[in-house]
Amino acid sequence: MDFENKTALITGAASGMGYLTGKCFVREGGNAVLTDINPETLEKAVSSLNEIRSGSAVGVVCDVRDYAQVCNARDCAVEAFGSIDLLVTMAGGAETRIKNAHGEFPDIPIDVYDWGLDVNLKGQFYFDHAVAKQMREQKSGVIINIGSITGEEGSPDAVAYSASKSAAMNGLVKSVAQFGMPHGIRCCCVAPGPVLTRPGMANMKTLMGRAAQPQEIVDLILYLASDKGAFITGTTFLIDGGRNIMFNKL
Repeated sequence: MDFENKTALITGAASGMGYLTGKCFVREGGNAVLTDINPETLEKAVSSLNEIRSGSAVGVVCDVRDYAQVCNARDCAVEAFGSIDLLVTMAGGAETRIKNAHGEFPDIPIDVYDWGLDVNLKGQFYFDHAVAKQMREQKSGVIINIGSITGEEGSPDAVAYSASKSAAMNGLVKSVAQFGMPHGIRCCCVAPGPVLTRPGMANMKTLMGRAAQPQEIVDLILYLASDKGAFITGTTFLIDGGRNIMFNKL
């Protein structure tokens, strides 16, 4: 998978799978624009990628809930490298876990759910909208949105996360793919099951009896972004070790 002279814009990229995506993209000859809300962690991530190849990465502090900041990240990417060939919207997470909110659905404060919808749905929508303008001018580009097995299963507490990662994401991807095809733009969704980005994921059951390694998810993203995936658009790929077909997941 040759990404020489190609540029990837990746959200939530200071750590985890976002960072790993950028690292792999740079190793395959591309440039990476990392965005994250945490400036200190972001600076370290960018420095690490530039150690692989000097000048291959830049960082932009960005809150995905703020459309002006999203547009600024897009503009910084184009200014730095001239194009955006791949967008990966990795920023997100279950609102009840991240906000440390516990209780039944009606008892969890609505601002927790607002945060979940803003980050997991609107954040991806904002980046798709902003970057599509650049890709339309280029007449090329690949957009990879990130779903989740939770979108298939539902969740009794992380309701906003589940709603964002299910039909909403499926509709977004199909719609952007339909818009994009006349302009040479493809759009897909990668929806992981449990991934070993944190210890708790190892406790989630799968048909294969294990959680995924982060590299396994990133490999699928890079395949879809490459010329090998050139005939793929408008599709959600569930990569969950068979969790979704298990009869008893609890």
